[in-house]
Amino acid sequence: MTPEQLQVLLLRSDLSGIYRLPAESIASVRKIAEVLDCASFQVDLARVHTQTGALKSLGHDLDFPAWYGANLDALNDCLTDFSWRKAPGYVVIFTSAHRLHALVEPFLRIKDVFENAIETWREQGVPFWIFLDLQTAGVPDLPNPA
Repeated sequence: MTPEQLQVLLLRSDLSGIYRLPAESIASVRKIAEVLDCASFQVDLARVHTQTGALKSLGHDLDFPAWYGANLDALNDCLTDFSWRKAPGYVVIFTSAHRLHALVEPFLRIKDVFENAIETWREQGVPFWIFLDLQTAGVPDLPNPA
């Protein structure tokens, strides 16, 4: 996908969702998100061994407010609000996502929260993208914006 196509894609809330992003594309996506003035975050899951660890990493790397309680409800509240970081769109990139994926049930619970946040933002016409450096069933490649 060309940078121009990626730029068009990142502006489309109707196509936003959870997608696989190869490690070699992370810098390009972050740069384009910056050009679009989207809030861009990178969450490193390399040291995650539990759901609690994943939730703490999310809170830290997404710069959640101090009231964030590192639980699924608080994650949902923060992902659907972002009042402390208003932007025309949001891009969250996970590295070492295989660590979270290996936890299976926690991965599915957190993925449900992500999907709810994506839908909430989609209803407001705001693109909200989750990218995982993970190739597995259930995590598709980026869609074609055409």
